[in-house]
Amino acid sequence: MAFRDFVYRLYARRVERYIPNEVVPRHVGVILDGNRRWARAMGMDDVNRGHQRGADKISDLLHWSTEAGVEVVTLWLLSTDNLSRPAGELEPLLRIIENTVEGLAAEGWHVKPVGALDLLPDKTALVLKKAGEETSDRPGLIVNVAVGYGGRREIADAVRSLLLEQAGKGTSIEELAEILDVEHIAEHLYTRGQPDPDLVIRTSGEQRLSGFMLWQSAHSEFYFCEVHWPDFRKVDYLRALRSYAARHRRYGS
Repeated sequence: MAFRDFVYRLYARRVERYIPNEVVPRHVGVILDGNRRWARAMGMDDVNRGHQRGADKISDLLHWSTEAGVEVVTLWLLSTDNLSRPAGELEPLLRIIENTVEGLAAEGWHVKPVGALDLLPDKTALVLKKAGEETSDRPGLIVNVAVGYGGRREIADAVRSLLLEQAGKGTSIEELAEILDVEHIAEHLYTRGQPDPDLVIRTSGEQRLSGFMLWQSAHSEFYFCEVHWPDFRKVDYLRALRSYAARHRRYGS
């Protein structure tokens, strides 16, 4: 085991050398997929043990991101579609998310809730809001926790917020239609004021975004990793960063 660990660390350092500091992504989005499949593959009857194992991995990812120089990490913990899961699975998952968010705040991270909090149970929404308020002034890595998040819902919420804002100013629909630009909507997204994700990582082999950061990911690079999230290692993250560094972003040109 000691020799295996030595070889692993040696390989990780080798991968790290191929990641130039000047091309490290500012913002990394992560779709933490495969918790349930991991639990089943391990012979566990309770899939929430997989969710807990996945939650325990998050702190490692944030430390790896800080070491690499990443400024923002967005973690997709629960989608709007996930809210329709059976209560027997959803309620324990919400407790795990609440404990995870409270733990991240206690560890000193700058936590920002990202999602439709009005769709969540009151207790979960309160935990997220409290963590966001108590950590909003902290320096360092920003950790967006996407709970009750859906890309289409985010855009709908942004448009709704924009319409209400302009109505409050006395702007008519016709006047707004005349001046409307993409930046008007971007200013009302959950992640307003932040850089768009440069790199989006999805674990567990699924090669789709499922609506994750639908607006913001227009020019993102994507990296799909075969391992389930609970088994995600530092070397897997370094490989994603290395892959990103090797690409030439065209921004549509």
